[in-house]
Amino acid sequence: MNVKKTFAAAAACLALMIGVQSAEAQTVEELKQRGTVKIGTPLDFPPFGSIDLNGEPVGYDVDVAKALAAKLGVKIEIVPVSGPNRIPYLQSNQIDVIVSSMGVTPERAKQVSFTQAYAGIEQVVFGDKNVLVKAPEDMSGKSVALVRASTQDGVLVSVAPSDVNIRRFDDDATVVQALLSGQTQLVATSSIQTMQIDKRDPGRFDVKFKLPFEQRQAIAIRPGNDQLLTFINDLITEMKSNGELEALSQKWVGSPLPAFVLNDRP
Repeated sequence: MNVKKTFAAAAACLALMIGVQSAEAQTVEELKQRGTVKIGTPLDFPPFGSIDLNGEPVGYDVDVAKALAAKLGVKIEIVPVSGPNRIPYLQSNQIDVIVSSMGVTPERAKQVSFTQAYAGIEQVVFGDKNVLVKAPEDMSGKSVALVRASTQDGVLVSVAPSDVNIRRFDDDATVVQALLSGQTQLVATSSIQTMQIDKRDPGRFDVKFKLPFEQRQAIAIRPGNDQLLTFINDLITEMKSNGELEALSQKWVGSPLPAFVLNDRP
């Protein structure tokens, strides 16, 4: 007997079993019987998730996660996650659900099952109130800062006049600083980032116009559990209908729930 081949075959079999187990769906009844739901949520991404002065998780995602646990009638265990590890955590059963401001993309949809949108981020052109811009053609001859190779980069290029001075930086912090310091007149950024800019310099800037890109953010679970997916979709529909999501958007984001989120249905 070839011991190495036998060991390799056993290891492969074990890996396959682990893979099947990690992909196993978590049903509503199993969660209720366990009495706890583990929800992956970012705690370093305000206003969606952060830690308050008392050391407690707070934010838009945190409140949505709590609403899901309440609907299940179980205790909540919030597991801090990041962009790179949230799907692996779900696949390896370290969490049951992702409520992590995760944008819906075709690539991610191959790995997880998405609900309808519960939040959304709009992309806008933003700048000094004294700069008169209301549409893409008004940017002619003006300077606009954005993050290199970002969503905003591709979208802005598609609508901007040819003589716009597009200044590309490596991260959001540098883009914001370019606007605050007057290096550029405008920025192309997310609606979330504009709120952070307003906090740093209240009343100085405003939104000029929205870019033709809308990012749907949805809750994610392991594929194959249609019952749990329906349960969460029903909760989101209820929260849209009774105004709870609108209240959370006003509370945490400081603006109404985007229409494309409100109109999104499973």
